[in-house]
Amino acid sequence: MRPAAGWRCRGLSRRTDERAGEPEGTARSHGRAGVEGTPQRPPRPAVGGVEPLPRQRGGPCAQGGRGGTPQRAREHRRGVEGTGVSAGHPDRSQAWALARAALDGLPGGGLNIAYEAVDRHVVHGDGDVVALRCLAADGAVQEHTYRDLREHTNRFAAVLDGLGVKPGGAVFTLLGRGWETHVSALGTLKHASVFCPLFAAFGPEPVRQRMLMGRARVLVTTRELYRRRIAGLRDQLPELAEVLLVDADPTTVEPGTRSWHDLMATADADYTIPWTDPESVALLHFTSGTTGRPKGALHVHDAVVAHHATAGHALGLRRGDVFWCTADPGWVTGTSYGIIAPLTHGATVVVDAGDFDARRWYGVLADQRVSVWYTAPTALRMLMRSGAELAGRYDLSALRHVASVGEPLNAEAVLWAQETFRRPVLDNWWQTETGAIMVSNAPGDEVRPGSMGRPEPGVEVALLERGTDGRPVLSDGQVVEVSDPRQVGELALRPGWPSMFRGYLDDEERYRRCFIGGWYCSGDLARRDVDGYYWFVGRGDDVIKSAGHLIGPFEVESALMEHPAVVEAGVIGKPDPVAGELVKAFVTLRPGFDADEQLRRELVAFGRRRLGSVAPREIVFDQHLPHTRSGKVMRRLLKARELGLPEGDVSTLERQ
Repeated sequence: MRPAAGWRCRGLSRRTDERAGEPEGTARSHGRAGVEGTPQRPPRPAVGGVEPLPRQRGGPCAQGGRGGTPQRAREHRRGVEGTGVSAGHPDRSQAWALARAALDGLPGGGLNIAYEAVDRHVVHGDGDVVALRCLAADGAVQEHTYRDLREHTNRFAAVLDGLGVKPGGAVFTLLGRGWETHVSALGTLKHASVFCPLFAAFGPEPVRQRMLMGRARVLVTTRELYRRRIAGLRDQLPELAEVLLVDADPTTVEPGTRSWHDLMATADADYTIPWTDPESVALLHFTSGTTGRPKGALHVHDAVVAHHATAGHALGLRRGDVFWCTADPGWVTGTSYGIIAPLTHGATVVVDAGDFDARRWYGVLADQRVSVWYTAPTALRMLMRSGAELAGRYDLSALRHVASVGEPLNAEAVLWAQETFRRPVLDNWWQTETGAIMVSNAPGDEVRPGSMGRPEPGVEVALLERGTDGRPVLSDGQVVEVSDPRQVGELALRPGWPSMFRGYLDDEERYRRCFIGGWYCSGDLARRDVDGYYWFVGRGDDVIKSAGHLIGPFEVESALMEHPAVVEAGVIGKPDPVAGELVKAFVTLRPGFDADEQLRRELVAFGRRRLGSVAPREIVFDQHLPHTRSGKVMRRLLKARELGLPEGDVSTLERQ
């Protein structure tokens, strides 16, 4: 099913996608075979034919699934990397063909995310397996099986039909973690409409801007959020036809809204998923830029192939696991790996509505017997503050893997987790635009603290040399790849993986600027060691150029956080007439340390011993560093405030 006419993005078709990855001036041939000279997606195995990997949830790349072992996964990875090229090149198509074969496809043809995450488990006799274990803020627990989830997502799809929503229409949620969020998301996908989650802590203007850009047709939210975020600006959202409240009060009706539960109660529980083109738009995720306008990244149903494969390989997820992803559903991680990926593996997903609290989190891990835990570096650092002794009070013996994403994970946190949990944190890298994990420390691989790992099977990665304009260098129409392990380059991916975004909403030119010389350019800078491990240096616009050196802020921040007084740091480049820029650090201290001149001098000296000439020249104390609502230190905001520049898009800023 193709996108509705309202989706004005010419980067949606695979042919346009491939074209965007070509160097300018490349000859193109038009036709069913796609663009000449670009890698083609392998044909999908016929539905109902012989499965090459029967019921192997996670495919050949997964670790520990039925028929899979950590040794087999390591052999698979070595088989790709042992060709002498990045993970991929001609083996990329084979890797994704195997991953695609691990899924069922719709009975009548096509591919739908919700069917792979929900219905196929019921079809295969696993309907009574617990799909969601929902923990209320007060500690109450409710369990829902895959059969329950199928019925309720059917009902929500039928609700959309009844409201006159056409496939391709935009359904937004403004909700926290909970049962209704999962049902609304998967029911929307089942209906072949476009699901767009919003972060519930957004203020009214960021909500209005995103809903207006995304042409929201339906919004699912709560009474409080509707009153505080939507009611006052409803007239500015001309395409918003329906607002469904998950906690509607029949005694106090909100004008212009309906009860989510009342509609669900009368909806038909039998629903046939329409034929769904794998290239039809499924997900819209907004991500902030440095300007005032957020970017709307569009993903298609074929993304589920990458969700499933990477959850198996990078997270070690398998059938029977109890999985907990702490990301908010308003962010891409909370959708890709909080909702979709674990359900495709038939896992039991823990959904915790409570806020962060160290004791609560350790209690969830222990009481729910979580086996795979996917969280953020910020959360791990917050747990570090509470000390290893607190963790020791809880039985974490069920925990098999801990993984992190969202920002670089400093080596100190990896080592702390190894000592505290008796297992390392498996850091990985990806972006909203990539849609799924691209580089990872996979279970069973050697973990090098501070490294984001190596490319996922089927993903071809390179480091590209950058010019003085901050763009990759082109020589005779070809990019220049970095091979020296001491040299920094821009992290780039060869287009063609299933979860690659297909466009920015209404901004084709911005989308095309992401590609050059046949590569997707991430904007992140990294190094690659002799064994193929990638080490994050910083965002291209964060990197500091001082006296001829390229200095990654993450490297400086990680070094400062090795000092016992420092719990967090943010590093920027400050203009200097001699060096170009000098390194300035803002540090947050642990409780019990005084922010005085003696400690400041001690930190300056500590930095010089650890970092030499790239150490910070200036250090200031700041107990309230600006963070995004997902926990990242906002370096660009630190720099803007330091230099008196416009702050740009601050919709994701965590309010103190």
